[in-house]
Amino acid sequence: MTGVVVHTPLYAEWIALRGVLRTPPLRTGRAAGTPTAGPALIAGVAGALVEGISPGDLVVASAVRRPGRPDEWVPSHAASLIAGELRRHGFTVHLGPVVTADRVVDSAPARAELAASGAIAVDTESGLLAGDDGQSVVIRAIVDTPAKPLRAVGLPARGVRALRALRRTGGVIEDWRAAVGDRHILLAGPRSFCAGVERAIETVERALERFGAPVYVRRQIVHNRYVVEDLERRGAVFVEEVDAVPEGSLLVLAAHGVAPAVRAEAAARRLRVVDATCPLVAKVHQEVRRYAARDDTVVLIGHAEHEEVVGTIGEAPGQVLVVSTPDEAATVDVPDPSRVAYAMQTTLAVEDAAETVAVLRRRFPGLKGPRTDDICYATSNRQAGVRRIARQSDLVVVLGSQNSSNSRRLAEVAEAAGAPAVLIDTASELPLKLLAGATTIGVTAGASAPPALVDDLVRCLSGLGSVTVTETGETTEDIRFVLPKEVNQP
Repeated sequence: MTGVVVHTPLYAEWIALRGVLRTPPLRTGRAAGTPTAGPALIAGVAGALVEGISPGDLVVASAVRRPGRPDEWVPSHAASLIAGELRRHGFTVHLGPVVTADRVVDSAPARAELAASGAIAVDTESGLLAGDDGQSVVIRAIVDTPAKPLRAVGLPARGVRALRALRRTGGVIEDWRAAVGDRHILLAGPRSFCAGVERAIETVERALERFGAPVYVRRQIVHNRYVVEDLERRGAVFVEEVDAVPEGSLLVLAAHGVAPAVRAEAAARRLRVVDATCPLVAKVHQEVRRYAARDDTVVLIGHAEHEEVVGTIGEAPGQVLVVSTPDEAATVDVPDPSRVAYAMQTTLAVEDAAETVAVLRRRFPGLKGPRTDDICYATSNRQAGVRRIARQSDLVVVLGSQNSSNSRRLAEVAEAAGAPAVLIDTASELPLKLLAGATTIGVTAGASAPPALVDDLVRCLSGLGSVTVTETGETTEDIRFVLPKEVNQP
């Protein structure tokens, strides 16, 4: 977008950035400060108000407060995008509110008073320049701190360190400039949590309410970092194996299911077990047990390292063979070709799984399988939804963790439909370079990703320009699974 403004209020700040930006910044000056409408970036130096911030660190303002207006905070919607980009470039970045004062603040009592507002840094210009529309970005390099105020020895060296850091932000500022623009956002429907994930998360929440912390959970309750970190803050303790749980404690089994050997180990340790296995995963376990009881070889279509597959294999060790592609299905060796059955990991790409089943049917005419597809309804619905928006999008953003199979499949489906796609945990991980020239952004979220992450991404994109949002998809999901009895009692 042409005409995007970069403000550098002080002469030294202007000098620091003048030679590294293709279009020189404006030397705004404090007296000329009037709020800027539309995307703008304010770059300069500031003082830290709290411990843990050092000279040369960068502060990105999540909001700025105007001088003399203690209750008026102006948000910066794209702040987490910018902070994430700066961190990927090697900067030490602190994200938080910045207060603008009407004079230089250097005394300890004055700093403490401003810090009490929640601000982490203070300057004398940002609140005068930032617009009310949330499209202003503030990057401040720290010169002074509570431990090293302006009058402390070493100010020139700290100033040089801050200005050098500011100068190094030039590449990120250019990426921000290229990413600025108005956008149309297509929200895939359905997206985010499925019934199995909701059940698993609520199981841990209810266990914490009913039994108190700590509540131990074997592995991640669902494959999403945001969810896991939130539950950890509330008292959940995630462990890799059962032997890490103190005897007699409460243990929740994650949504992906476990092998019978894990349950046996939990019983041996006298653990109180609450099973949060998704009912659709439990259905696959039941199928494998039934096939194995008939002495069939079970070909399990899935990814061998995935926790769901590991747990399913444990239902019939020695009778389950894992294939992940049609090519592997074409060469899998079974003891008796007349006694073969198949089952599927619930989070596979629908089309890939169907192709693999077709190969197995050609090789084994008597192949047995589930009455209905093992791929869960939520996986199928989300893949259909992202396929629809991918055809209209310059870029598809999938919210989800890298270890989430269903989230990775969504990115793959989008790319197969012709759109570049990126899988990120949160908006802060979205590279600015991907947004340059992308005017239509498709957005979806894996079945283990909270809806709030989508809302946050839309808000961040609105900090780069005006956005219009269109909901797509007509599929309604009204499935809900009953909670485990241990946490479902009044």
